Amino acid sequence: MVFRKTRSICPVCLRNLPADLVRTEDGAVLLDRTCPDHGRFTVPVWQGLMDYDAWTYGADALTADAGLSCPGNCGLCPEHERGTCCILLEVTRRCDLRCRYCFANGGDPAAEPSFEDLQAAVRDIVRQCGSPLLQLSGGEPTLRDDLPALVRYAKEAGCSTVQLNTNGLRLAEDPAYAKALTDAGLDIVFLQFDGTTDAVFEALRGRPLLAQKRCAVRVCADLGLGVTLVPTVVPGVNDRDLGGIVRLAASLVPAVRGVHFQPVSYFGRFPAAAPGDGSSGSPGLRDGSSGSPADSRCTLDRLMTDLADQARIPVSSFLPSRCDHPLCGFRARYLIEPDGSLLPLTDITQAARTRGTAKDSRAFVARHWSAAPNDGPLPVSESGAAPQAPAACGTVKTASLPDSMDFDTFLTRLQSGSLTLSAMAFQDASNLNIERLHRCSLHVYDAGRIVPFCAEYLTPYLPPASRHSVS
Repeated sequence: MVFRKTRSICPVCLRNLPADLVRTEDGAVLLDRTCPDHGRFTVPVWQGLMDYDAWTYGADALTADAGLSCPGNCGLCPEHERGTCCILLEVTRRCDLRCRYCFANGGDPAAEPSFEDLQAAVRDIVRQCGSPLLQLSGGEPTLRDDLPALVRYAKEAGCSTVQLNTNGLRLAEDPAYAKALTDAGLDIVFLQFDGTTDAVFEALRGRPLLAQKRCAVRVCADLGLGVTLVPTVVPGVNDRDLGGIVRLAASLVPAVRGVHFQPVSYFGRFPAAAPGDGSSGSPGLRDGSSGSPADSRCTLDRLMTDLADQARIPVSSFLPSRCDHPLCGFRARYLIEPDGSLLPLTDITQAARTRGTAKDSRAFVARHWSAAPNDGPLPVSESGAAPQAPAACGTVKTASLPDSMDFDTFLTRLQSGSLTLSAMAFQDASNLNIERLHRCSLHVYDAGRIVPFCAEYLTPYLPPASRHSVS
């Protein structure tokens, strides 16, 4: 049953197309469109494991004449519905890893921007976006020796929060460099962290990296830098380790402030034989005439239900994004009990159905992902194994707040003993919904343009015979 009209693209030629959201008998939702040159494509965007209508309540459909030029001419325009919460600035394409999945296809040895070029970019970002949360990314940004100076410059120029997107290897190996970043004003370390065993890192990053990742957390803990663990969730690789990641993160609080899950999206560099390849090519994508689409794609409802089951937390504790489209992600907050169990501080029944602003989102990230006040050095175990789930985790608890205390004050007081779980479900060429793109508040700076993230890194599907060059 077609229940909503939107616009999408052909995953092969990226042509803008009318599209339908189709509901199946079991409650799944499919994105369906037909390209006159490449045929019909259908992909699951919701697997029916949660109530789609309840989750997306309040998200307006595209008007009939909206999104006709997206994403080919993307840059923020009058049709775009959100300001900038976080803006990503690529400072290098060099990288010391060669990950199977990389949105930026890092490792390119091409000439990188000069320090003066990056200063000019920061000034332009502040001019266009006000006081954004700036994410320094790559490639691997810590390969730049002048990164501390850039952090200091960004704070002085007016960026409210500076976040480093990193694999953490240099932080682990060079504590003096990490201290220089801290002294320069770095607020948040966004640490690539895919699992609790070396097998996961070998599968996704090509090397056993667990010890180095844990060492990076220890270095940041000693410096008072807040760390958010960032797993790329790939079906069949680490999607059964979600609970282990949460338990490990909880054991590392207050140095670790949260876990930000990113279900794998197929843009940039990704394997030629990615999980769920369908008959028409792209992962989880099928020609509409060949039957129902593959179900291996990690949709947002699949991620939430798997996470709730493995971490033994109620699925009702996940809230949809208040700034981006509800299908773009979730957020949740938990108090860590003495026995290691997680006490939910959020509940879908408490969620305001009004939408927030980019400023609201920036404040949330800065408040909950930066280091907790008065944190001492963190005792981090040398063991690579994830802690076992405490027996009490099987009991679902709910928090009750004193009548005299508002929710935000309560969270602030609990900053030293709480954990944030969140997710960002990026879109790729196979599942791009322009309705969602219009609500994006995560942007990329590209030569003066402010571009929605999923538009900036969009990668067309290449037939298997042509894929070897990007694998």
